[in-house]
Amino acid sequence: MKRYVLSVLVENVSGVLNRISGLITRRGFNIDSLTVAQTEDAARSRMTIVIHCDESVIEQVRKQLEKQVDVISVIELKPDESVTREHVMVKIHAEPKERVSVISMAGVFRANVVDVGEKSMIVELTGESSKVEAFIEIVKPLGLVEVVRSGITGLTRGSKN
Repeated sequence: MKRYVLSVLVENVSGVLNRISGLITRRGFNIDSLTVAQTEDAARSRMTIVIHCDESVIEQVRKQLEKQVDVISVIELKPDESVTREHVMVKIHAEPKERVSVISMAGVFRANVVDVGEKSMIVELTGESSKVEAFIEIVKPLGLVEVVRSGITGLTRGSKN
C-alpha cells in the first residue's frame, strides 16, 4: 500500500466534512491525516486527506469524491509536484540542566521553543512529515509528555492550481 495525499476543494458549508470523511471510512479505509480550512475565498474550504491504499482504490475514492455535490475539485498532491508541510508541538520533559540540549536539538531542526515550564518545554516545528518524525524520535529519550500534530497540508508547485 502507498500513501496518497488528496487536495479536495469544497464548498464551505455545514456537513461537508462529515460527508467526505464518511464516504472514505464507509469503504473501510482509515484516514491517516485530515486538515480542513477556509481558503482565500470564504465560500470555499480546502481539505487535505492522507490515506494508505492501493492505486485502484485511490482512483475509486477520487471518482466518488468528484461525484459529491459540494466538491469542486480533487487533485493528488504527488511528492515531486507539490509542497507539503505539517505542524507539530511537542511537550518534552526537561529539567533545567537538560534545557540547553533541547534548545540545541530544536535549533538543528529550525524549531522554536514556545513555552518553558518548571520541568518541561514545548517546542513547535513545521516541515515535511519525515522531518517531524525525525524530531520526535530524537527527543523521545528525553521523555515525551505530549505530542500534537496538525496533519499534512499542501499545494501544487508552480502556477498550476
